[in-house]
Amino acid sequence: MTGQLPFPRHSARTQRFTLGAPRDFSLSPDGTRVVFLRSADGTDRSQRLWVLDPADGREFTAADPRALLAGADEELPPEERARRERSREGSAGIVGYAVDAAVELAAFALSGRLFVSELRAGTTRELRAAGPVVDPRPSPDGRRVAYVANGALRVVAVDGAGTGDASGDRALAEPDGPEVTWGLAEFVAAEEMGRHRGFWWSPESDRLLAARVDEAPVARWWIADPSHPDREPTEVRYPAAGTANAEVTLALFDLDGSRTDVRWDTACYPYLARVHWSAAGPPLLLVQTRDQRAQRYLTVDTDTGATTAVHEDEDEVWVEPFPGAPAWTSDGRLVRIADEGGARKLFVGDRPLTGEPLHVRAVLDIGTDDVLFSASGADMHDIGVYRAWFRGSGDQGGWERVGERPYPTVSSAVRGGELTVLTQASMERPGARSEVVRLDPDGGEKVLAVIGSHAETPGLTARPRLVLAGERRIPCAVLLPTGHQEGDGPLPVLLDPYGGPHGQRVVAAHNAHLTSQWFADQGFAVIVADGRGTPGRSPAWEKAVSRQVGPVALDDQVHALEALADSFPLDLGRVAIRGWSFGGYLAGLAALRRPDVFHAAVVGAPVTDLRLYDTHYQERYLGRPEEEPAAYALNSLVTDEGLSGAVEPHRPMLIVHGLADDNVVVAHSLRLSSALLAAGRPHEVLPLTGVTHMASQEQVAENLLLLQVEFLKRSLGIGQRSPAGGPRT
Repeated sequence: MTGQLPFPRHSARTQRFTLGAPRDFSLSPDGTRVVFLRSADGTDRSQRLWVLDPADGREFTAADPRALLAGADEELPPEERARRERSREGSAGIVGYAVDAAVELAAFALSGRLFVSELRAGTTRELRAAGPVVDPRPSPDGRRVAYVANGALRVVAVDGAGTGDASGDRALAEPDGPEVTWGLAEFVAAEEMGRHRGFWWSPESDRLLAARVDEAPVARWWIADPSHPDREPTEVRYPAAGTANAEVTLALFDLDGSRTDVRWDTACYPYLARVHWSAAGPPLLLVQTRDQRAQRYLTVDTDTGATTAVHEDEDEVWVEPFPGAPAWTSDGRLVRIADEGGARKLFVGDRPLTGEPLHVRAVLDIGTDDVLFSASGADMHDIGVYRAWFRGSGDQGGWERVGERPYPTVSSAVRGGELTVLTQASMERPGARSEVVRLDPDGGEKVLAVIGSHAETPGLTARPRLVLAGERRIPCAVLLPTGHQEGDGPLPVLLDPYGGPHGQRVVAAHNAHLTSQWFADQGFAVIVADGRGTPGRSPAWEKAVSRQVGPVALDDQVHALEALADSFPLDLGRVAIRGWSFGGYLAGLAALRRPDVFHAAVVGAPVTDLRLYDTHYQERYLGRPEEEPAAYALNSLVTDEGLSGAVEPHRPMLIVHGLADDNVVVAHSLRLSSALLAAGRPHEVLPLTGVTHMASQEQVAENLLLLQVEFLKRSLGIGQRSPAGGPRT
């Protein structure tokens, strides 16, 4: 019956068809275990910990959160709730875990309690720990687990031995101020830099490197729940553009609690973007200047805490941190990703291992003689896993694709020992397929096992046409109603972009286009356009938006629309746009600045007053507001001259925002609504009680789609009936 649900309900119930799919893989060095998370079925939000034996394909559950909690509801401490929001984690149960070097032991937190699983036996037990527990991580030797509780970094022995000595549960670092935490990532690190961790074990398991975060300088904001006026607002520390950031430093701790502070020029390089510590070399840091035009790679002397620069990147626009880099090869060479000669390349030492047409995205693993990485090719929508050799039989240079198929894919990989889990999505089938493969030393691979997926199959088929539009060759996906025939006449148009930094929408993955196809099936020609500023093409493409993010992004949406009108049945007299987050900002910008092109807009969780968004993101693209006020005025919605009524006509606008959003706070939409009202511009506002930036609650996610369609049809004068299965209450 579930497969017959209307798409909005089916998509919401399955979290866009991701529930039940395997994720978060770890592979044992001896090749006998693949560990992963997966919920029991395609509508179950509770993730379990699983183990697969690649030799015979046998899977078994190592930890079931419902059994461990004896059926009680999960209770999340505030720090864990914040971690999940920063990582956009909408599931429940075991949403993250960490393993020792041998992948014999896994540690995870449930309801603030600490659990460990013996992965060979598939047994799980609770460790007595000072809670609430956040981000537990075993030592490489599997003898201890470090975790954070109430801002303190603590260590507990896995065997439970000791009471207050070096083998028992004890604090290594405790807060020395009311706004200080040890071992957690600060807001901008987790939200913008992709660094979600705040402590790292030494390879020898005898020391920990931990971040000290002091949020005292950061402005206090308050997130209230207007539907419950009896409740106190939640206090958050939010570093808005131009204001103070948290102060972040590092220290080394021995297991007896002795401390060695790590020293670098934090005044010049305040951002700690990456930390890497492996047996191949000393701790490696990547630190950035506040304007993000320079970053340094530093090594740490573990005896003294002194740091030494081993490399520096500079760029007149901005520098970029990347997943998996920097790191060391086994023989101590620096692995990094950098922009050179107009391309984004993979380097080992000073030697580039890649060149055009590859656009490197992330380092996935470093072997004894090769690097596994992800990259886009000549087709930006085709994201593959590649390997490049830096010594041995492949030392002559070049690279090869792993798991190449006769069609484009969106691929990722995790490697451990001789085995790799390769996950590939494509336009050929819904969902993704995860295979355990053995990579041959000189190229090629052998499939050993397939990891089962319990994800549900969508009830509709996405049929995007992926094209390059106009002289700028803007990557686009065009979706027409299912069954639409040539000669049926022009269709009202819906632009459905994200359209900004960090968000690529035009990809060769079926499920990525499901919602756009559903909108198309309501009678629209839907266009998804990845203009300048979006990732995956070239450094110049991404950096073209510097100081003019909004105007450039909007101009490319218009350019794509006009170019596609020559090839597709588009009614340019009925054009709407919808979006969320940056896409919501772009939709609002379109309605206000180009009403000659756009006739209605759904503006979801938009950043409207750019001074209210965070430092690391906003200052990268616009500079500091006190130094470049003109850039903020040019790009902000609430300073738009169109609000005075100078730009006509007024276009219908539906503004949607979650009242519990701590990333793009609801003040953005309230200020936009106030400015629109003052300018005499009619508009609609839909506040979402208790909803964060993810808007992942089932009924909210379902009804948002239905209400958007109703608004768009009404605003464009489309007389068709509402989609099947109206909004639920």
